[in-house]
Amino acid sequence: MHIDPSSSGAVDPDDAYAVSLPASDTADAGDAAASDQTAARAAIADIAAAASGVWPRLAERVATQHWPASTLYVVATPIGNLGDLSLRAQMTLQRCDVIAAEDTRSTRPMLDAWGIRTPLIAAHRHNEAQAAQAIVGRLAAGERVALVSDAGAPGVSDPGARVIRVVREAGFTVVPIPGASAVITALMGSGVTTDENPAFVFAGFAPSKRVARQRWLAQWTAVPAPVVIYESPHRLRETLRDVADTCGPERGITIARELSKRFEEIVTLPASEALTWIDAPHREQGEFVLIISAPPAATEEGIDGRAGEILQWLMEVASVRDAARLASRITGVPRDALYAHALSLRKAQESDEEEEED
Repeated sequence: MHIDPSSSGAVDPDDAYAVSLPASDTADAGDAAASDQTAARAAIADIAAAASGVWPRLAERVATQHWPASTLYVVATPIGNLGDLSLRAQMTLQRCDVIAAEDTRSTRPMLDAWGIRTPLIAAHRHNEAQAAQAIVGRLAAGERVALVSDAGAPGVSDPGARVIRVVREAGFTVVPIPGASAVITALMGSGVTTDENPAFVFAGFAPSKRVARQRWLAQWTAVPAPVVIYESPHRLRETLRDVADTCGPERGITIARELSKRFEEIVTLPASEALTWIDAPHREQGEFVLIISAPPAATEEGIDGRAGEILQWLMEVASVRDAARLASRITGVPRDALYAHALSLRKAQESDEEEEED
């Protein structure tokens, strides 16, 4: 996931989840606050002591695993909380000869926090072709190379895919090291998928221009599954407004902000209420994951004859999206159901036309 340096989305050791220790230097705090502070510190010490015994044993086991040379290791990194770097990821970054990073300035603080001194080289969207060739040269020389993005998984709405393809085409092994993902984290906290219906769609960032964004939303949100998208704080308000306009005010939307960090928030509400929710102080700050709920299932029973006739008439003079919107206003049938029905009608019409041509 791309991190906007002007937002609070960058990995910050002081902004991760932490135990809040009550202040004890004021008269109002009193003995109760001091007691709470002592208990909190004791709990932290117990956790640290337990980890200090387990961590070396686990590290030894991971260190003795197979670490082939001439291999590209694609490493997922924390999306906001430094504690989310896995032991295997840490070991990978330490063992590799070099780390190819989207932004060396963003990656270095994370490496420093974990005591990793591996040299860095740049591999971003503006030099990815050249970086890929340089990495292939290093692999040919027997080196181990790690590939990281600013946060999350390289190649997933982040630079890295071209490097991975070139390395594979050159005949070298690519080993993914799994870890934090803003998409999966948001889904885990939303409850929009189930084990009976686990489907979802990840569509990346929405287009920046309004007309293109509305068409893009109309296309993706017609899919019968939740749609996960990324959005920057600078375009959040416009995108939320377009979701309500395109999908209807009743369509559910999950807003996930500051994932894995101290001020993390995950809320699901109707699209019509989204703009009101973000009006609260500081809620437009950070990086956002939006999950647009699946449209209601369109059934023939759910659209009566009158609504169907009006929709078909409107489709003769307007686009599918506009026809569904106008038919919803006239009939009161949910726009999502009409839109899905209109798409099925259009597909059936196109199939009939193809058969006639044959």
